[in-house]
Parts: sequence; structure tokens; C-alpha cells
Amino acid sequence: MSGDPAADNVRQFTVSDDDHGIRLDRWFKRHLPDASFNVVSRWARTGQLRVDGKRIAPGDRIEAGQIIRVPPADSAPAAPAPKAKKARPPLSPEDTEFAQSLVIHRDKAAIVLNKPPGLATQGGTKTDRHVDGLLDAVQFEAEGRPKLVHRLDKDTSGVLLVARSANAAGHFAKAFSSRTARKVYWALIAGVPSIDDGMIELPIAKQPGTGGEKMHVDEKEGSPARTRYRVIERAGNRAAWVELQPYTGRTHQLRVHMAAIGHPIVGDGKYGGQEAFLTGGISRKMHLHARRLRVDHPDSGQIDVRAELPSHFAESLETLGFDLADGDALPLDEPKFSETAEGKRRAISAAAKARRKERKGERRGRGRK
Repeated sequence: MSGDPAADNVRQFTVSDDDHGIRLDRWFKRHLPDASFNVVSRWARTGQLRVDGKRIAPGDRIEAGQIIRVPPADSAPAAPAPKAKKARPPLSPEDTEFAQSLVIHRDKAAIVLNKPPGLATQGGTKTDRHVDGLLDAVQFEAEGRPKLVHRLDKDTSGVLLVARSANAAGHFAKAFSSRTARKVYWALIAGVPSIDDGMIELPIAKQPGTGGEKMHVDEKEGSPARTRYRVIERAGNRAAWVELQPYTGRTHQLRVHMAAIGHPIVGDGKYGGQEAFLTGGISRKMHLHARRLRVDHPDSGQIDVRAELPSHFAESLETLGFDLADGDALPLDEPKFSETAEGKRRAISAAAKARRKERKGERRGRGRK
């Protein structure tokens, strides 16, 4: 018998299969919503919160079968009454038909959509129509509503995976965070890189004064970011069709990296300015498309799916005389980090630095006029 009455009221919970792989703070939100994040953080910091007898942080992931030790309910300050969740408006037949038309893969664990350009992944300020708001339409026979596990920019099209259960969501979230999921993008870029197969390693941070809506290369304060690119085909010196593989997941990474080396993605005026637009009937829309996703399935095997290009991107490739079959012909292999590859990386980094200095010089020159 414990001499501390509070210790006798310690609660213990066993992690279910449906909660496997989720963050501990997410588990509390699901099962003990009265314990706020601040309370959970304090419990963890003071050692009162444990998993299988060990200390744990709110952001750590838990596994099925583990025992969560939670302090007594009365050790937490009373939480304010939770606000009633705003009910999602019912989907119209047209919205349901539209959402279901985006499905390109479906199994017990996952649904893969081909997201069109112009449709946001999640809601936000002045954004009422988005993928998350359409997920009720693709629940089909599953018990729960599908769950987003990654996102694409509003103007980026292509492969978007949603999980059909909490267990699958935990599995896929771990695959994306650990970078075992392989994502392949296609992009049309202005100009042609001097190196056909290169690795861009330039740190990225939020650009001051933009409210966090724009990123930039920041070698002092930026987070590490790595992008591999391969030239699929070129249209003289005017443009190139490239394959991009992100090896980190920074906001706007592909767009920032390609603009930084002097070859912005066509249609990306935000990062490329006027240089991002081509004449001769080439669309001014963004030419960035998540072409392929390969990820381990929670049960066994893999999900390996490709998404067809949006019409404006396909028409641009045709206008420039490119053959779609050439893009899929590149093998999905791991980059080889040899001395030659290191030399290429340094060359790309040096080119990006020279590009930034050139732009600073242009701005200073304009200021003197």
C-alpha cells in the first residue's frame, strides 16, 4: 500500500492497435481530451507520465501494447469546457462525384488521389474548398473518415495519399517522417542546368517580412534541405523537363531550390519572378507535379502509384516536343555519393551562391537609378 494517496489513483492504459504509431500528445487528444497539452507537457517534464516505466516526451510515438502511466485526474487543473466542433457541411452530389473521380488507388489501408492544381490540401484563411473537406466522399466502406498524412501545395498537382484508419495513418506518417517513402516529382524549368544529375543541398528558412508565407535559402539559420534532380529532356537552352526527388521535406523546398540554382519552375512567379514564364503558348500555371509515390504498405508489399499530368502540363510538354514515356524510363534508384557526386554538389552550391550575388547586384543597381 502506498503512503501517497494520489499514487494509488494513478491510471494505466494499454495502447490499442488503432493507436499504434501515433504521437503521445495525439493519444491524449483522442482519449483524455481534458488533459491539455500544457498539462501533458508538465507531467512528462516532472517524470509523472511514463510509458512502459520510462519517461517520454509528448511528441514521442507510441506502440500497440505499451502501458501508459497517467497521473490522477485531480492532479491536473480543471480544463475549460471544450468548444463544440463546427459540423462539416454535407457534400453535394457534385462534390462527391468530383472527389471520387480523383481516386487512382484504393485498398484497405490507403486511398491515393490525383490532386488537381488549384485545390488546397487543407483549409485556411479564405480557403473553404480543399481536399480535407472532401474526404467524407471517399470513406466508402471504411468505419472512420480518411486521414491526411502529407500535403501538396495548392498549385502543385499529383499523388496525395490518405490513410483509412488511425493505425494506417501512424504507419504512413512514420514512413514520410523517416523518408522511407519515395516521392518523384516532374517539373518544367526555365533554362537548362549545366549538370544533368545533381544534388542540391541548400538550407531553407522562412523569409523575414513575408509572414512565413515565403521561404528562402539561409545558410546561417536555415534547416538542412536536399533535393536530387535529373534532366529528362531539354528544349535547346530554353527549358528542361526534370525529375525531382526531395530527400527532406521543407516548405516549398523544390521551388526554392530550383530558383536558387537559376532554373525556376515554369509558372512559379513567387520564387522565379518573370524568369519563370515562357512565351510561345506555354501555360502560366505551375508546372510541378507529384508523378509517383512508393511506400511500404502496413500489411505487406508496397504501394507504388503514378498520377497522370494535368492538361496544362501535358500540353506544354507536347508543345516542346517531349515524349511522356521518357520520364518514366528513369530508374528509381538511390543517388551514389562518390567523389564525383560531391564535386557536382559543390558546383551546384557554388552556382546558387553566384546566382544570389548576381541578384543582389541587380537590386543595388536598380536602387542607384
